[in-house]
Amino acid sequence: MPLTETPTPTPTLTVRSLLVWGLLAGLVGGLLAFGFASAFGEPAVERAIALEESAGGHSHGADEGGEDAGHSHGEEAAAEEEPVTRAFQATGGLGIGAVAYGLGLGGLFAIAFAFAYGRIGRLSPRGTALALAGIGYTAVVVVPFLTYPANPPAVGQESTIGERTALYFAVIGLSLVAAVLAVAVANRLTPKLGGWSAGVLAALGYVVLVTLVATLLPTFQEVPEGFPGDLLWEFRIASLGTSAVLWAGIAVVFGVLLHRSTAKR
Repeated sequence: MPLTETPTPTPTLTVRSLLVWGLLAGLVGGLLAFGFASAFGEPAVERAIALEESAGGHSHGADEGGEDAGHSHGEEAAAEEEPVTRAFQATGGLGIGAVAYGLGLGGLFAIAFAFAYGRIGRLSPRGTALALAGIGYTAVVVVPFLTYPANPPAVGQESTIGERTALYFAVIGLSLVAAVLAVAVANRLTPKLGGWSAGVLAALGYVVLVTLVATLLPTFQEVPEGFPGDLLWEFRIASLGTSAVLWAGIAVVFGVLLHRSTAKR
């Protein structure tokens, strides 16, 4: 009879299995985000589109200054068929977009987890997934939103779309770099200061850095005069909520799949 027992092998996490779990989590997260956006985001979009159409019709009539001109414009608009109807945009289009975005984000989340596991303190796999989701949501969603918040239809100018889009993605990139640096600094300071103090200092450094970047970037004041403030904030809160549901859904489902798989092994 042997004096020592054979140690149980530690379960290994392969990139392939992580990607599969990430895609499954992204699918579920995308469906959840679609449901949230349909319930809380679409009403604000409908109101904003109605305001945009009413303002456009009114300004056109004033510019042309005649009943015949308005009538001819209506006939031309009716004659032109929309390539994608608004009804499809609010249902199938929104669902396809949410699921596609969720799948892509889930795959990236799995790759980020493979890199972050073991590098964010001494967290368990599920703890690492939740921490990664919190960091990702803050860096990719919250900070860019506070710098350049989402706007509903009828808000914004076509001439600045390209500049605003480029700056928005630049903020995402800088925020992600700052988040990675903050995690690295926290890991470096943990042996000297302890996990709590190191985490607080790293978080403060991240906040200072992204705040400095935000103050140096140009701002855009494109909300038209008289636009309902409650509608603007309803849309923006729904946008933040949709992203929160997506990230939370991916983190929870990914953590559950990860835990079940490692437990079976």
